[in-house]
Amino acid sequence: MVELTGNTLTIEDVKKVILNGIYVTVSPDSLRIVQKSRAAVDKIVDEKKVVYGITTGFGKFSDVFIDAGDVEKLQLNLIHSHACGVGEAFPEKVSRAMLLLRANALLKGYSGVRPVVIERLLDLLNAQIHPVIPQQGSLGASGDLAPLSHLALVLMGEGEVFYKGERQEAILALSKEGIAPITLKAKEGLALINGTQAMTAMGVINYIEAEQLALESEAIAAITLEGLQGIIDAFDEDVHKARGYQQQVDVARRIREYLQDSKLVTKQGELRVQDAYSLRCIPQVHGASWQALDYVREKLEIEMNAATDNPLIFDGGEKVISGGNFHGQPIALAMDFMKIAIAELSNISERRIERLVNPQLSDLPPFLSPEPGLQSGAMIMQYAAASLVSENKTLAHPASVDSIPSSANQEDHVSMGTIGSRHAYQIIQNVRRVLAIELICALQAAEYRGVEKMSTFTKALYEEVRSIVPSITEDRIFSKDIEKVNNWLYEVNWEKLQKEFMLKSQM
Repeated sequence: MVELTGNTLTIEDVKKVILNGIYVTVSPDSLRIVQKSRAAVDKIVDEKKVVYGITTGFGKFSDVFIDAGDVEKLQLNLIHSHACGVGEAFPEKVSRAMLLLRANALLKGYSGVRPVVIERLLDLLNAQIHPVIPQQGSLGASGDLAPLSHLALVLMGEGEVFYKGERQEAILALSKEGIAPITLKAKEGLALINGTQAMTAMGVINYIEAEQLALESEAIAAITLEGLQGIIDAFDEDVHKARGYQQQVDVARRIREYLQDSKLVTKQGELRVQDAYSLRCIPQVHGASWQALDYVREKLEIEMNAATDNPLIFDGGEKVISGGNFHGQPIALAMDFMKIAIAELSNISERRIERLVNPQLSDLPPFLSPEPGLQSGAMIMQYAAASLVSENKTLAHPASVDSIPSSANQEDHVSMGTIGSRHAYQIIQNVRRVLAIELICALQAAEYRGVEKMSTFTKALYEEVRSIVPSITEDRIFSKDIEKVNNWLYEVNWEKLQKEFMLKSQM
């Protein structure tokens, strides 16, 4: 069970809830703070004070006063008019993460919602009712208005959801689970949609997948080193400590551990004095990507526990300030950084693939073909990798450098952070397929050198993947192999597998 407080949610907690379906509760102490904040909103309405979003319109309409009798209608109109999302729906796991993150943010007690709003968000989460939320339509400032409006619709019994593998009307799923729709009161609609939870939820899912990919990329690179009889000296601890980046030191250590009893790697001078950069500089390049991921993780965990709506209520309602915490710039920059860092894993991977298949760069069979000339072998797999890498270069262009004014120029600088997070997700899917291609080619090269000479760790990995895709003994439809390995890289519990294989290597 995970208990939300509004301040303590971690990425490890998100993994438990999103990937493992762990039940979520709320801290009673946090709910009491929420109740006090709500009382302040009710007082503002009763006293007819002019406060943005509570007794006024939104955006450019912030100067329009709303009568107390219309505040509920104001919230309903807000959600209906802002539900303008278009395109394909976010993956269910992202929608699920949005529910979790929005509930956590509202629990901080700065938003002025009733406890029932938070409870309904968690009712949906625990019942695994996931709002259908279109991916496109957010500028990433004023919050993720369009995506979060589609989430808010479901609380009111409107819109669509994914429920038990089916896409259906929200009211049907709510009825099946005995969950009553709610009518949004003053400020509650605004509190639900004025936040960065779409880009942050997508960002957290990106991080979880990218972290696993980064670890897998190192093990795959280790097999490539064996296939190319790479020089292990370049991974010596002294080399990497001399530079001082801990992430670089860690990558080199893991590579040494994976290859500790390999008879396929060489010492400098045995076959050649030094390797190409795509082999020799694995710790430097992969380590730099880890540095970026560490930065991204830090920003995500801050944002996951941040109050990002507007206005915010302090001191029991004595201080209500209209600010700009909904602006997604911190996450926008983090997502753009992640895009570049993860794309680099495929850039260097594709160069290793080229060294595996190009007969001018190694003594392996041309294109790893069982019958060069008659059979093309891995020739076009390298094409596919090159295509994905090229696509990533376009996707990696920073979304955050763009801004288009909105709301009659009231909102004149926006982050485009949601676009950045969506592009990061696309890059991650491309990178996984490039790594799948490298793994297929690396296994074939290691097989050519002699499986019995592989390290205990890489041999165990070889046997695991060979149960999914067989050796290349003749040309076949390699697209199927790539997808099988891609799916395995996505689904495997890498930390568990890594521990099992390392135990084998230490026996």
